[in-house]
Amino acid sequence: MRRVYVNEEWCLGCHLCEYNCAFANSGLKDMADALRGKPIFPRIHIEGNEKVSYAVSCRHCTDPICVKSCIAGAISKSDGVVKIDKNKCVGCMTCVLVCPYGALALNEDGVMQKCELCTQNSDGEPACVRGCPNKAIVFEER
Repeated sequence: MRRVYVNEEWCLGCHLCEYNCAFANSGLKDMADALRGKPIFPRIHIEGNEKVSYAVSCRHCTDPICVKSCIAGAISKSDGVVKIDKNKCVGCMTCVLVCPYGALALNEDGVMQKCELCTQNSDGEPACVRGCPNKAIVFEER
């Protein structure tokens, strides 16, 4: 299965992946309308310091502990993609506690969100990959 991977040596820490992710998941057609003057809620996050930076996102684990730990049954895995049913999520954050990658976060409505590989809003390539100017983020099978 293809997944998002980050080549840390190429990551500039520019955060464009975060903006492209937030825009792709906003449901709006214009990036300025979607993001200007608003807090963004990307499903990928840049971490690091002046020497190294890297993107953190869901790894879509083979045996995801977040699925097993979700008390509401809101997290599931189908076709290799771990997804969250926002209608079922109660915002308890148990998934945040158990995820070894720090890939889950609250959205603007107080329910959990994570990378779902842009399965709902893309032409096959995640927005973070398309928007990375340095090609540090790739979508491939390894």
